[in-house]
Amino acid sequence: MQIWPTFEWDSSAYLFLFFCFISLVHLLFVVLVYGKLAFFKQKESNEELRPISVIIAARNESDNLYENLPLILQQDYPQFEVIVVNNQSVDDSMYLLSAYQQQYPNLRVIDVAKSKHLLPGKKLPITLGVKGAKYEHLLLTDADCKPSSNQWIRQMSSNFGTEKEIVLGYAPYEKKKGFLNAIVRFDAAWIGVQYLSMALAGNPYMGVGRNLAYTKSLFERIRGFKSHYSLPSGDDDLFIQQAAQNKNHAICIHTDTYCFSPAPIDWSSYIRQKSRHYSASEHYKVIKKALLGIYPFTLLLLLISFVLLCINTEFHWVSSGVFFSVIMLKWWIVGRCLSKLNEHRFAYTFLLWDIIFVVFTPLLYFTSERKDNKRW
Repeated sequence: MQIWPTFEWDSSAYLFLFFCFISLVHLLFVVLVYGKLAFFKQKESNEELRPISVIIAARNESDNLYENLPLILQQDYPQFEVIVVNNQSVDDSMYLLSAYQQQYPNLRVIDVAKSKHLLPGKKLPITLGVKGAKYEHLLLTDADCKPSSNQWIRQMSSNFGTEKEIVLGYAPYEKKKGFLNAIVRFDAAWIGVQYLSMALAGNPYMGVGRNLAYTKSLFERIRGFKSHYSLPSGDDDLFIQQAAQNKNHAICIHTDTYCFSPAPIDWSSYIRQKSRHYSASEHYKVIKKALLGIYPFTLLLLLISFVLLCINTEFHWVSSGVFFSVIMLKWWIVGRCLSKLNEHRFAYTFLLWDIIFVVFTPLLYFTSERKDNKRW
């Protein structure tokens, strides 16, 4: 049995060289970017307890506020306020918030009257919340989010420092039965691996508004969302791309800081959600798009070239060795990343999800980008 082919300069040889080059690029990206998160060690909470303003933008969220707001108001932290910006709600949110204010003196409410002239999205309510905040350090989440513990504020705020003005947190979805729920949760986990790894590699491009912290002075210095205010989305990714500079950002993946939210329950809701995200990604800088495209593009070329080489009996042994070496090393590194985010099941099954998403994501993109993305 001949393992090493007799090398001749024909189309198969050029295909093999191309395959080796793509394998190298793919592996280098995994090691240099995802390796940052794979071997990241979360620092212990420091002793400096800065006053914190928690900001929640809510619209018709009375049920979620009833369930989740007490978990935030009862955080184990010495000095913090919770600002709920009640944005044009027509449900019972105002009555509920008024009742909570009687019980919790650190709850403040900013009410935004209903108006057809206001743009959709969270940028206006967040801006009002920032302007109304008493404290310099801000922590943002959504009304439907549930902190994993009463240490959420303490652990997130501990990552602020003299140079650290931004803290990127992790926000998974609640686990339910069904394939769609698994898709949504892996998507969130994979996005988490990407933006946290890129931040550690010195190229932050987004956070998630469900668990994000930054300073008031930073928000004011870059004039908030002014450069992309007309877009309904972008309050987390486009904002971070503008605000994150040099080493002014940190990440927090302590399990006490996860903010869980309900996953979309049907495909139309999921596609609509992705549509809002994709509407902002169209405005990413070219370098950000290029960096984000390296992994899926090289993976697709890697798979195609490997299949073509397997058809040629002269190269299938050596190409199989290269392919499975790359795949196993990648599985180890990305598996460590997912385990860091407490997504152990996805770490074990990553190779399957990796193949599914390299096909699924482009289909979802071209399906969802034409959907209405102007909803709250």
